[in-house]
Amino acid sequence: MVDVEQRHGEGGVGPVARDSLTSLVYNNLRQALMEGRFWPGHRFKIRDLAATMNVSETPIREALMQLVRGRALEMQAGRSIMVAHMTAKQYIELRTVRLFLEGLAAEHATTRISEADIDRMEATHRELISAEKERRWSDAVRANWQFHRGLYDGSGLPEVLAILDDIWMRNGPLLNFHYPHAPPTYPNEHQHLSVLKNLRQRRPDKVRESIQADMMEGGQNLVRLLEKHGGTRFITPETAIDDDVEIEATKTRAASPAKAARAKSRRR
Repeated sequence: MVDVEQRHGEGGVGPVARDSLTSLVYNNLRQALMEGRFWPGHRFKIRDLAATMNVSETPIREALMQLVRGRALEMQAGRSIMVAHMTAKQYIELRTVRLFLEGLAAEHATTRISEADIDRMEATHRELISAEKERRWSDAVRANWQFHRGLYDGSGLPEVLAILDDIWMRNGPLLNFHYPHAPPTYPNEHQHLSVLKNLRQRRPDKVRESIQADMMEGGQNLVRLLEKHGGTRFITPETAIDDDVEIEATKTRAASPAKAARAKSRRR
């Protein structure tokens, strides 16, 4: 697959070669969606996308329609195509499927994955933490996906991976709402560290438990955000600012009303 370049707007994807154009365009867009390079509600302009990827409009249109059929994109009135929105109910349902399938893939990967691959996962986690600290939100979303995918690639379960990729196509754009408005929180150590520790100790049941806990603990604030606003379609920068304050109060658990008010004032 051709590498995807990170740019703004329609430039979330890069040029492709001219052979098997529809397939290459589809794979580039699919990768970009899984890595969270587009936000829910992003509208695709076929002409601009064709120019960015250096292909004609026909393979762009065909690839977009494939993604519509896969429910990663949705078609609006007037034939406008955009990244699909998601409600809390949809996210929770997809997460339920992920809990089983990603747990299964993680368990199988534990005895198959190499030490070198575990080292790469550890480096990816360090990049995630660095990106979070430096507020490089898009890099954090991508690093999180790469950590998970690095684990499942070692499972030896290609059919499971194909299903997970379809789910991550829909899940990736949503994760942009993690930062900075609904950041992952963990009561103890980051669950990625638990995954890495148990991988090195070759404990399949513990790796499965850790990756499932990562999904549940890391997504709590995201579920809260979606439930409050009825889904990504109704979240605006203004409402998200208020959510920052609520999440900060939840994280500290001891925040006084005056402290919450000061936090809200700082964000205005």
